[in-house]
Amino acid sequence: MGPSPAPDQTALDLELIARWRTGDELAASQLVARHAEPLARFAARLVDRDEVPDLVQETFLRAFGALDGFRADSAWRTWLFAIARRLVIDRRRASGRRGVEVAVEDDDIVTQDTPLDGVIAREASERIRAALGRLTRLQREVFLLRVQEGMAYRDIAAIVGSTEGAARVHYHNAMRVVREHHDD
Repeated sequence: MGPSPAPDQTALDLELIARWRTGDELAASQLVARHAEPLARFAARLVDRDEVPDLVQETFLRAFGALDGFRADSAWRTWLFAIARRLVIDRRRASGRRGVEVAVEDDDIVTQDTPLDGVIAREASERIRAALGRLTRLQREVFLLRVQEGMAYRDIAAIVGSTEGAARVHYHNAMRVVREHHDD
């Protein structure tokens, strides 16, 4: 879980964007390298795993294609997550799906030290997956951005198109559902 981009990280992104605009292709590669993994983690909880690489690639293609529209009102990372979210919504509309089953893979589970640890980890993963399935799409997105990516509420609000207060409410409601389901 990483924190929201620090001011120096945001400044580095803005520097790389400026370099890319002047024709420095390496700057674009550096931007991709800095943000592809967090985008993939976010996408992996919203789409089928085999769709993640395409979604991440399409996010960057859209971002670089619309770079003239990036006003730096928010961090580059926030803008990328907003683009990825819109792409997920568009894909769901196109396929007629409302949600996606969140798959928890073996590499998502805590390293198993003993057979009992493995049983406990699998049970916890199942409960979390079931709890995430009970969340609304918006609650799930806010929850994942906060828990997985450690984003600030203002950045989450910019990504999902809400206010900071609404993002807080969605997160707290999601936490309540996860806790209730986990305690069952």
